[in-house]
Amino acid sequence: MLRVSDVWERALHTPASAVARSGEVIVIRSGGYDGKQGLSLATGVSSRSAGAQALCLHLVTIPPGTRGVPHVHEGHESAIYTVSGETEVWHGEGLMQRTVVRAGDFMYVPPGIPHLPVNRSDVMTVAVVARTDPQEQESVVTMSLPPHLAELHDFPVATP
Repeated sequence: MLRVSDVWERALHTPASAVARSGEVIVIRSGGYDGKQGLSLATGVSSRSAGAQALCLHLVTIPPGTRGVPHVHEGHESAIYTVSGETEVWHGEGLMQRTVVRAGDFMYVPPGIPHLPVNRSDVMTVAVVARTDPQEQESVVTMSLPPHLAELHDFPVATP
């Protein structure tokens, strides 16, 4: 099993802060929080951390044998790059479609498309997520698991 480095562990469990400003450039020392979608997020760029007006960028981790919460980002696009691991993503109306993304894959989620990540592997999934929501969590709308995915109730939510 992949162990997340101590640097990443600290980034996931300390508050984000802007530490340097050089002209128009802001450097953010990443900080973490648990998102509504049931995942640990390390904040990079957002309206809160950098004054961003049209995007956010953060790191997401999904521990082995866990899942997120079905959710949708109302009115916002998401772009995801998987750094490590493998994630099963249920998506679309009723979460009827299943796609597997692996390290090195990019994934685009259009605005308003429901999705649910599941890590069935024994390796930590780490992904970089960019979204057109500078507020990070305000557009997240959680949903219930549909009946055809009832077996996923046995998978703990990554961050309850």
